[in-house]
Amino acid sequence: MAQDSGEELRPWEGPAIGLLDLDAFFASVEQLDHPEWRGKPVIVGGRSDHRGVVSTASYEARRFGVHSAMPSYQAERLCPQAIWVTPHFQRYRELSRQVMALIEAETPLMEQMSIDEAFFDVTPGRYSKEHPLLICRRIQEGVSQLGVTCSIGIAQNKTVAKIASELRKPRGLCAVWPGDGAAFLAPLPVKAMSGVGPATTKKLASMGIRTLGELATADPERMRRAFGVMGPSLVMRAGARESSRVRSVATNSLPKQVSSERTFPHDLTTTDQLTAAVQHISQITGTRLRAKGLKGSVVTLKLKYDYAHAHTVQRQLKAPTDDEAVFGRAALGLLHEVWQEGTPVRLLGVGVSGFDGRRKPVQLSLFDEAGKPQDAREEEAAANHERLARLADSIRSKYGSKALSLGSDLRYDDNLK
Repeated sequence: MAQDSGEELRPWEGPAIGLLDLDAFFASVEQLDHPEWRGKPVIVGGRSDHRGVVSTASYEARRFGVHSAMPSYQAERLCPQAIWVTPHFQRYRELSRQVMALIEAETPLMEQMSIDEAFFDVTPGRYSKEHPLLICRRIQEGVSQLGVTCSIGIAQNKTVAKIASELRKPRGLCAVWPGDGAAFLAPLPVKAMSGVGPATTKKLASMGIRTLGELATADPERMRRAFGVMGPSLVMRAGARESSRVRSVATNSLPKQVSSERTFPHDLTTTDQLTAAVQHISQITGTRLRAKGLKGSVVTLKLKYDYAHAHTVQRQLKAPTDDEAVFGRAALGLLHEVWQEGTPVRLLGVGVSGFDGRRKPVQLSLFDEAGKPQDAREEEAAANHERLARLADSIRSKYGSKALSLGSDLRYDDNLK
């Protein structure tokens, strides 16, 4: 019915929808940034003298009964030794973007619900042939490498995935196979399902309905009379019969990430091969960034070693860029941090994210001097390189992608041997 990450994998047929929930996110970020606070109760929120409430409590603080939305005076009484922190939302958003980029590196169908929660679709055969649990494990590992943890539930629809994600927190991975959803939900209390608050729970109890199994067998018409149009939907969801879709970002919105990747016909194993691959794929990503008029401040390197094992790492850049000479150099730095000579690589990807929400105008003229820095050699060199890159983009667009190539590109076309 439900499966942990360590058990032998069963075949998965049909929809696979995941829900990633970051564990005690705000408090975890504070403990990440302040290592001396690890293992200690941390509460993010306003103090009682300002009539504050708890935003997030670390798991150490939760052992004392502290929870989100609790009045601060009550939390102080329950856990007087807690470390109190004012929220740092810019920092939380920064790390959240990196987590969401990990999901988008696996599937374009990602629906972010909040700063610390997102649905994603990893249905086999849609965008990958890998088992959904392998993908979830890889996402969890990537999140851990960022310094925080997450719990993931995966099931046939959003309702079951959401409940599964809560079952084994923190660091949990719970899978409910298609066809097992109704049995999984049946013994749980009705309040376990999102959308069922205290008032609905009380009204259902007055009708003799206390578990999701009892709700799943309720008369839809009776439920309609009691709860309006929401009534039949509650019955359907409690029986795991909901048909869910993960809705990706609207087409008129900024993309979360611009990336390129390639699977090689033969594994790459040498530094020269991997260096050439990073440079070549960075150039493709740079071309795509400039075509979209975007500059990003986070670079992501993705390495896939075999069918089941991959590694995704990120680095914050000093400033937003669309220049592959800049983010490509950072990607090479990441490569040397996480890859060892001789380790076979079958897929490599380079992505850029962290866009500031503004599209910049695209200039293709090599000789346009508008806005050229006058007194800084480094800035002037960067501006010249940008104009050359745009000219190269224009030539490739007009005459084909191979009309203009670097030496590393030629090696790349021969599998970088």
